[in-house]
Amino acid sequence: MIPPFMASKRPNFLLIVADDLGFSDIGCFGAEIRTPNLDKLASSGIRMTDYHTAAACSPTRAMLLSGTDNHIAGVGVMSEQKEHDLARWDHPGHEGYLNYRVAALPEVLQDNGYHTLLSGKWHLGLRPDHLPNKRGFDRSFALLPGCSNHYAWEPQFGDGMIKHFERIPPLYCEDGRLVDLKSNTTNDPSGFFSSNFYVDNLISYLSERPKDKPFFAFLPFTVPHWPLQVDKSYRDKYKGVYNDGPEALRQKRLARLKELGLVPRDVIAHDVVAPAASEWSDMTDEEKRLSARAMETFAGMIENMDDNIGKIMEYLEEIGEADNTFVIFQSDNGAEGASYEVDPILGKNQSILDVLEQFYDNSLENIGEHNSFVWYGPRWAQASTAPSRLYKMYSTEGGIKVPLILNYPPWTKKRGGQIVQSFATVMDLMPTILELAGIPHPGKSFRGREVAEMRGKSWVKFFEGDGQIGDVTTAIHSSDDPAVGWELFGRAALRKGDWKIVYMNEWSYGKGDWELFDLSKDPGETNDISNQHQEKLKELLDLWDSYVTNNGVVWGSPVNFEQTNYPGLGRKDVIGKDPLDDTRAWMPHRGHCKD
Repeated sequence: MIPPFMASKRPNFLLIVADDLGFSDIGCFGAEIRTPNLDKLASSGIRMTDYHTAAACSPTRAMLLSGTDNHIAGVGVMSEQKEHDLARWDHPGHEGYLNYRVAALPEVLQDNGYHTLLSGKWHLGLRPDHLPNKRGFDRSFALLPGCSNHYAWEPQFGDGMIKHFERIPPLYCEDGRLVDLKSNTTNDPSGFFSSNFYVDNLISYLSERPKDKPFFAFLPFTVPHWPLQVDKSYRDKYKGVYNDGPEALRQKRLARLKELGLVPRDVIAHDVVAPAASEWSDMTDEEKRLSARAMETFAGMIENMDDNIGKIMEYLEEIGEADNTFVIFQSDNGAEGASYEVDPILGKNQSILDVLEQFYDNSLENIGEHNSFVWYGPRWAQASTAPSRLYKMYSTEGGIKVPLILNYPPWTKKRGGQIVQSFATVMDLMPTILELAGIPHPGKSFRGREVAEMRGKSWVKFFEGDGQIGDVTTAIHSSDDPAVGWELFGRAALRKGDWKIVYMNEWSYGKGDWELFDLSKDPGETNDISNQHQEKLKELLDLWDSYVTNNGVVWGSPVNFEQTNYPGLGRKDVIGKDPLDDTRAWMPHRGHCKD
């Protein structure tokens, strides 16, 4: 017997996720980067300006596909970090992959009549039982680790190669079987490039789908994650655009955000936080040219991604499904601000720069090619996260607040171009999708195993209610809803209504204690008011303790600094001294990806 909710046509779902895209890195969110297809989605849809993820990619993906906290779903610690201190992370919810204590969104949809597809980055497990085909995807083409060369190229390293580069081979699988891709070393338009291939492959999957089923399509790009690579035809569109440096770009972006109504006109932006070595004024002319070229490449990657998004949207129009497809575009976390050029010894008397010189060509003209390997650093990252504080890997707003575009004609046809300022999180997507599909969450038992219930909140009532969306009198998460917490690498935050506490030790650009902010007045987190509001601080700290307990967060015990370089600190547990400047010490990219 067909359930009542399956009797009428149900919506399709297309979830598009960019990798390390900053808040203002697309045109409709203030960028100079050309993104006409995303701008079109926004002009006929809705932009959300207070939408939050985790501070890094795999925890966000775990939250998106489970509707609950990453510490419950298995990625309370990233697999790259876990391997260095297995004893510390030997706790449920810290497996380093999407665990079986949650009912994954594609599994639930698959069991209720949806055809489920993935084409792009997975980063939620490497072993056979943890691959997309075992977690509810009918068809899947997936990059398994967190990043890789966008042209599927990798040099053949000798015994002296450092682990940092060994851990990012072009490791792909299709429907659970490893795929040996041919590297594109000649800029062949028909050869492999990540964004082009993911979209073409997804269109192929959609063309082969059973036409009597609605679909759920997950399109997680690997751009603009480093290495920054794209065809010169895209890169060179931005020649000279960034010659004035990141601070000039930051001011232009801030002005445009205010003009678009995406941030308050009187917002106070957080100061840029970066090592002195990244100051534009201190760079040589050659260093400036190379840095600007990296940013040009970054911009080209985003424009190429936008072209590919246009391709998938055009296909939905061709097959008559555009008006019945719920489309989300978002980033997985804040912009990436790593400074690898200052990373010290990572192997046998080798630094990253030694390896780059031996195996890659990062000359000015070659940047963006298959055999280049560049990133753009903390200054450019903070040009896109402003007015917020810091960037990826931090639980400050710059690390967890990302752009989101929602386009679903039944909701947005009469609201095109509107801006929603209501707080929301990536955990909300699964309950929203299930409610739109007419599918109840299985509760505490699913496919013969015990599972956690969702922590997110559906948006259906908010968008289908009588109130005007974006009105300050309406909200997705009201002040009466449970507090929302974040924790990663010993950096933490918790939000209740407009109040937020943040914990970062002094090596993480913090004070080694909790800070308190009123985001309604200080979205840039510039003014710690913990001393003035002791009762509010205590209230949120009590909620934090409950969050730790209820989510099984590994918190407060010391990290083995010698092995990991990750400060793992509790409320007052400042133990040991981080041996490296924090701009590079916090990055969890050490060693092979293992579950």
